Amino acid sequence: MAVKAILKMGDPRLFEISKPVTAFDTPQLHELIEDMQHTMAALNGAGLAAPQIGIGLQVAIFGVTRNPRYPDAEEVPYTVLINPKITPLDQEMEEEWEGCLSIPGMRGLVPRYKHLRYQGYDPYGKVIERSVGGFHARVVQHECDHVQGILYPMRIRDMRNFGFNEVLFPGQLAQEE
Repeated sequence: MAVKAILKMGDPRLFEISKPVTAFDTPQLHELIEDMQHTMAALNGAGLAAPQIGIGLQVAIFGVTRNPRYPDAEEVPYTVLINPKITPLDQEMEEEWEGCLSIPGMRGLVPRYKHLRYQGYDPYGKVIERSVGGFHARVVQHECDHVQGILYPMRIRDMRNFGFNEVLFPGQLAQEE
């Protein structure tokens, strides 16, 4: 399939709430997921949501093994998550630096729940339900925000903790967008 262009912050489609997927195991859904996989891999992303390539459906993919954008991140199993729902398991939150393919070259300190349960479906309509923490929980929240029309800067508490990689982290993140 194809590597798709990523919409950049400012494109109004990124702020729309996506529609739920109603038909599973279709050629169109499988093609969308394959395009998303190729796009995420080409850009060394940890995840990608359909709205980032201009498709207003509740489809997110994520997974991290060894990734130059996140060299110290724990592994996250590759997952296709459709029509996601997130439930915090407690109120404990932590702030960590995040980046986004739709906001290239920038990072922000974003508060996220440390522990959560996520639910949704795989491409065949099979239920997915996992309880996770750490980086896995952060990636899921980031991608699920995309299907709700939320970009990570909208969650930053203090805008002094948002900026360009080369200013915030001089000499680091050389592999960044």
